[in-house]
Formats: sequence, structure tokens, C-alpha cells
Amino acid sequence: MPSYILHIETGVPKFVYSQDFARERMKSWTQSPRDRRIIHHVYRQSGIATRYSVCDDFANSEGAQLFPSGEAGQLGNPGTQARNDVFIRESRKLGVRVTAQALTACPEIPKKEITHVITASCTGFGNPGLDYHLVTDLGLNPSVQRYHLGFMGCYAAFPALRMAQQFCGADPRAVILVLCLELCSLHLQVNGDDDSVLANALFSDGAACAVVHARPDLAGRSAYRLDRFSSALTGDGEKAMAWSVGDHGFHIVLSSYVPDILGAHIAELVEPVLADAGMDRREIAFWAVHPGGKAILDKVEKALALPADALAVSRTVLRQYGNMSSATLLFVLKEFLSRSGRRTEAPTFAMAFGPGLTIELGLLHAISAAPVGREAK
Repeated sequence: MPSYILHIETGVPKFVYSQDFARERMKSWTQSPRDRRIIHHVYRQSGIATRYSVCDDFANSEGAQLFPSGEAGQLGNPGTQARNDVFIRESRKLGVRVTAQALTACPEIPKKEITHVITASCTGFGNPGLDYHLVTDLGLNPSVQRYHLGFMGCYAAFPALRMAQQFCGADPRAVILVLCLELCSLHLQVNGDDDSVLANALFSDGAACAVVHARPDLAGRSAYRLDRFSSALTGDGEKAMAWSVGDHGFHIVLSSYVPDILGAHIAELVEPVLADAGMDRREIAFWAVHPGGKAILDKVEKALALPADALAVSRTVLRQYGNMSSATLLFVLKEFLSRSGRRTEAPTFAMAFGPGLTIELGLLHAISAAPVGREAK
């Protein structure tokens, strides 16, 4: 039985920082000329213009709540509990807001018909957590089945959507809310480590909620049909990307070789998925690639011999929002869905990457709401 993403809603916190501002602030927090040169180069080459955060400490140093500046002007280094306390408070606000907007955009689905809630996040913990608060704060049935996918990283939207697809296959009445929410900025660390410099330059805060069901009636709207998913490990990237809990936030390992590893493997992983569907690359209308960084997009584009504009949406999301970990792919998919136009079905190949190196792939079809044979006005 086919399952569909009926709607995708996205949202970001209210505090926004330009990448130029962030670059200069980061340089002001280090005393090392070498580190300043590296920071300047990494931020200039990031492909990012703006990023969002639940924290205004980076601009409002005098009123800083989490990252107060020391006497020498250096950035404070709060403990993991302090950072996680902010996550618990702010993730609830952002997650409930974005999910409420998703439900408002789907008036044909009453709240009482929601059967499952799936949440994904790797930037904080709490119990009762996001899944619980979505049920209580939004007035869903207390009997809603709740699942949380934790600490997976940037690829978590795929396991969440695959789980939703399986629920639809088991119960044609299922209606699932999939919420991916990450507050990456809470784990900012200034420690002179090259991995931290790269992470500080890339990651941002954001959330996205997808409404998934198996109903054939799409209520005259564009939607994604979920078709095939595939998971893979590169075999040579285990130490290139990792994420662990430290005493002062979460520590990331993010090697500069990640784009090269992905570029070396992506084609051999994409082809079997296409072959299983009886398709080739030329038939793909939309390439929804997780914008983990500018270099990653460049390597994927080259390895798959994609047209120059194939990853324009991914690059735009990266430029406007940065890397929001698991939420980012849904931002990309939302934009493509709005561009599906008059096509009856637009094959969409999606992919995301995370610790391991794990590569998650998905084949979807964007189903247009426009009647066949008629021009959209």
C-alpha cells in the first residue's frame, strides 16, 4: 500500500546570525593567530550566509544566559547539563509550534485521527520528551503511539520516514507526525580543535514536521509518495564522523576527508536503488541531497555527473539556514514539493549522511495537485 507525505512544515528559532558576524565573533574568542586564519578561511568557504539559534548570547554578551564571556573576553564553556536544560525548554517551544503549523495546514485531518508520533533529534535529551509534549500540548489522543529516534545525526529523517511508511503498510488508517528537531548551536565549543572549528561554521538550529498517511485521497494537494529506501555504510569512514557526549556539550568528529569519502562511494550506492526501480539518473527530476556542507554537495554533484543546477535547492537551504542536522533534508524536500508544478509525477532521489559514515537513500515521487493536461494558473 502506498504511503504519502501530505505536507512538510519547517521552522527556525527567532535569533538569526549572518555568517560574517559569526566568523568575526569566533575570531574574537581565540588568541591564536593560526586558529584565526583557519576560522576565517572555513567560514568564507562554507557556502552559508545566515544561521539560526535558540540562543542570543552570541550577539548579546552582556545578557548572555548560557555562554557568558569570561574576564578576558573568551566565550564561556557551560557544562552539558546547562546546555541540555536549554534544549529541553526550547525544543518543546519550537517543536510544538512547527507541528501545530503542520496540523493547521492539513485541516482535512482532525487531531483525533493522528495515530503515531515519531520524533528525531541528536542534540539533546529529556523524558518526558518531544514525543510526549506533542501529544499533551497539541491535544492529541493520549493513546497515540510515540517513538523517538535519538542520536542518529543528519540522516535520521530517513529512518523516521521509513518507520512511518511501515506503520502505513500495517494500518491503512495510520496518520503519522514525523518531527525532526535539532538545536546544534547549544554545543558550540571554542577549543582550538579543527573539528570544532568546522562544526561551529556549519551547524544551526531548526525543525521540520512531515505529515504521513496511506490515504489515496490527497485532498487536491501536492504530496510525496514514499517508494524505496536503502541504507549503507561506506566501510572506510567510521573515524571520519562521530558524535559523543562530553562534560561540556557534545563532541563532534568531522574530518575534512568526509566529502572525499562520500564522493568515492555515492555512485555505487545510488545505482542499485535506481536499477531496482527500473530507472536511471536521467529520469530523476529532483535531487534532494542533504547539504552537510558545500564540499559535500560539490563531491556528490561531480560523482553523479549531475547538471550544474541539480543541487541548487540544497545549496539554497545551506546558504539560508546552514546544516540543521536531521531537519535539513525535510527543508530541501519541502522546497522541491513546491516546485513540482504541472508534472503528474516527479521522481525524487533523496540522500543524507551521518556518523559511521552512514548513507541513507530514498526514492520518492512528487505527485502534483495540478490536473493532468491543464495549465496551472
